[in-house]
Amino acid sequence: MSRVPGWLGRIGAGLTEVSERLDERRAEVERESAGDDAPRPPRRAAAEAPPPPDHATEAPPAPVVRPDPVQAVPWSVRVAAEAGWRLLVLAGTVWVLMRIISAVQLVVFAFVVALLITALLQPTVARLKSHGVPRGPATALTAILGFVVMGLLGWFVTWQIMENIDNLSNQIQNGIDDLRNWLLKSPFHVTDKQINQIAKNLREAVGANTDQITSFGLEGVQVVVEALTGILLTFFSTLFLLYDGRRIWEWTLKLVPAAARPGVAGAGPRAWRTLTAYVRGTVLVALIDAIFIGLGIYFLNVPMAVPLAVFIFLFSFIPLVGAVASGALAVVVALVTQGVFTAVMTLLVVLAVQQIEGHILQPFILGRAVRVHPLAVVLSVAAGGMVAGIGGAVVAVPLVAVTNTVVGYLRAYSAGLLPADQQPPARLGAPPLGEFEDEAVQAEGGPGGVAPADGA
Repeated sequence: MSRVPGWLGRIGAGLTEVSERLDERRAEVERESAGDDAPRPPRRAAAEAPPPPDHATEAPPAPVVRPDPVQAVPWSVRVAAEAGWRLLVLAGTVWVLMRIISAVQLVVFAFVVALLITALLQPTVARLKSHGVPRGPATALTAILGFVVMGLLGWFVTWQIMENIDNLSNQIQNGIDDLRNWLLKSPFHVTDKQINQIAKNLREAVGANTDQITSFGLEGVQVVVEALTGILLTFFSTLFLLYDGRRIWEWTLKLVPAAARPGVAGAGPRAWRTLTAYVRGTVLVALIDAIFIGLGIYFLNVPMAVPLAVFIFLFSFIPLVGAVASGALAVVVALVTQGVFTAVMTLLVVLAVQQIEGHILQPFILGRAVRVHPLAVVLSVAAGGMVAGIGGAVVAVPLVAVTNTVVGYLRAYSAGLLPADQQPPARLGAPPLGEFEDEAVQAEGGPGGVAPADGA
């Protein structure tokens, strides 16, 4: 028989003995370091070691202890993941809401416009009620009178344009001829051939897009139908908001969870106060702009001064962009009808009025109630215009102002930092669409700080 297995057994026994001695030595070192005086186990003699089997067998591998996966992930990664999935949920919610709003965009826009008009007309209802007029007739009279005034304003602008369109066309043609002669004599070295080529390119562009222009004209019928529908929705929404604002607000509060209802009930009146301050202040600022710019272009003999003033008034409801667009329109009309000097003077008038508006009128009239950073105004107007066109640009800034007020109030309410006079009302149904009272105006320091009360 071969002696190789016995030789391997002796080597294994020797290695086992060395391993046991190393373990004993390691235990002694640990006891010495820990100050342990426990008796040491007797050393096992090498002769007593059991003989190894003829064939060495491998011990089963020890189970690998894996750490908890949550503990293995770094803290910063866990925080980022927690914030990330919540942001995804919020983004998904906003996306769904935007899809729903885009599907019923006409209804949403009509209701928002009705809120703005309600903020403007509600003081009239309250004043009529204070003189003994019942709520129903006061509401109907105010709504009908307000929409009649706005309709007459639109009719007046259309009438003025139709009356002066022929004269304006002749003046524009003369202005184009004068501009052409000025370009030919200018130091820009523009030749008559280049001007004719530009005119030819314009005519060809119009001819090439005739189908698109025709289809746009056909789509105008649908636009008119949608506009009439929106006007009717706005009228009825305004009527019911003026008449039954309290019950609408109470019903809205019932949709809010009970735990959050007191905070929302306190934030509602402040949001309404901010909205009314914005609407009334914007109307006043737009009226001042229209009057002074209209007077300036009237004395400069710019045609259609009154319709241009009305356009300036309407465009002033679009912050920043509206003022630039309406001023540019007035300058262009002055340029093509009265020449370069009149256009420059018109530009100076527009810039002077807009500087007075930006640095004096808006801070004084609007005050701190609706103060929004200019960057927020620019971004909100751009986002509103991209989402919903001109209507979105109009409602973007009041929406941001109201959101800023609500978020600030809810943050202070949750932190317990509200003073006693700003706590949520004891009766949670107190409406934000409250009545306008003279003493409330005096208490808040003018129309920019109207405090809602009972009524409507």
